[in-house]
Amino acid sequence: MTQYKRRRKSRTDYNARLNLIKSGKLRLVARMSLKNIILQIIEYKKDGDVVLIAAHSNELKRYGWLYSKTNISAAYLLGLLVAIKAKKKNFKEAIFDSGLKKAIHSGVLFAVLNGAVNGGLKIPHNPDIFPTEARINGEHVAKYAKMLNNEEYTKRFGNYAKLNLKPEDMKKKFDEAKNNILRS
Repeated sequence: MTQYKRRRKSRTDYNARLNLIKSGKLRLVARMSLKNIILQIIEYKKDGDVVLIAAHSNELKRYGWLYSKTNISAAYLLGLLVAIKAKKKNFKEAIFDSGLKKAIHSGVLFAVLNGAVNGGLKIPHNPDIFPTEARINGEHVAKYAKMLNNEEYTKRFGNYAKLNLKPEDMKKKFDEAKNNILRS
């Protein structure tokens, strides 16, 4: 028997998808590319999944986040944003669907989950998997930047310099973006 095309190309794990669908709950789906994170709250329908709420990492610019769109801080902010959008539409709970992306302890996917939980969504989780507060708000990046000499600093953070951003200011900008999201 020939497998489904999406299984052959390793795009869908049908057993995991079936278990998520059997729960009957909405799914918070996190998908990552090299430059962006996309979050969607999806409801299963027999005719096909329906996207109820979506958030894209490009939206973070509106809230003052100009740093990387795929780091842990951006992932947390995006999780928070989708939770705020969900609360406005009276969605209170979901289950987390990371797809085929390998979930790394304290990694980007769990930062998304942390943001969504802190934003008010009820999602089954173990809090031990969340990144530390210092990693979420970017303090570790500022400490690392201070350790580097000028040549290494320019090599590592040259893209930020082009945008007039300093890694030392990441925590301050994170707090501003977080407050802007919470006020929206």
